[in-house]
Amino acid sequence: MTNSDSVSRVALKKITPQVSGAMGSLHAAAVSAAQDAKVESELLELIRIRASQINGCAFCLDMHTKDARAQGETEQRIYALNAWRETPFFSARERAALALTEAVTLVHDGHVPDAVYAEAAEVFDEEQIAALIWAATVINAYNRIAIATRMVPGAYQPVPKKD
Repeated sequence: MTNSDSVSRVALKKITPQVSGAMGSLHAAAVSAAQDAKVESELLELIRIRASQINGCAFCLDMHTKDARAQGETEQRIYALNAWRETPFFSARERAALALTEAVTLVHDGHVPDAVYAEAAEVFDEEQIAALIWAATVINAYNRIAIATRMVPGAYQPVPKKD
C-alpha cells in the first residue's frame, strides 16, 4: 500500500514474502512471550502506540489506537499518552513500561539508562522485562517498515473482542 501523493514504494510482503513471514513470526513469538510472562495485552498496546508516536508512524498509530479501543482503552488515556509523565492516568507499572519503551525507541539517546531499567525491574520480573523489550523492538521494526514503504492508515479494522 502506498500513499498516492508520493513515489510508489516496494510492496515488501509481495517482493520478500519469506522475510515478511519471518517478521510476522517474530511478532507472534513476542506476543506469546508476553502472554506467558503475564504482561497484559492492554499494556502492549500502550507500548505500541507510544513507540509509534515517537517514530511518527501514522499507519501503526491508526492500527494500535483502534486495537486499544477495541480492548477497552479510554479515549482520555490514548489522547494523553504522548504526555504520560504529565498526567495521573497511568499506573506505576504502565509508567515503567512506557519509560522503557521510550528508552528502547530512542536508544541512540542514552542507551537505555540504568535508572529506566531499574524502575522497570521494580515492577516487572525478568520474563516480563524481556517481553517488554521484545514488544518495543518489534513495534519499532514495524514502524520502520510502514514508514519506509509509506503504508496508508485508515483501512485497518480490529478483530472484534471475544467474550
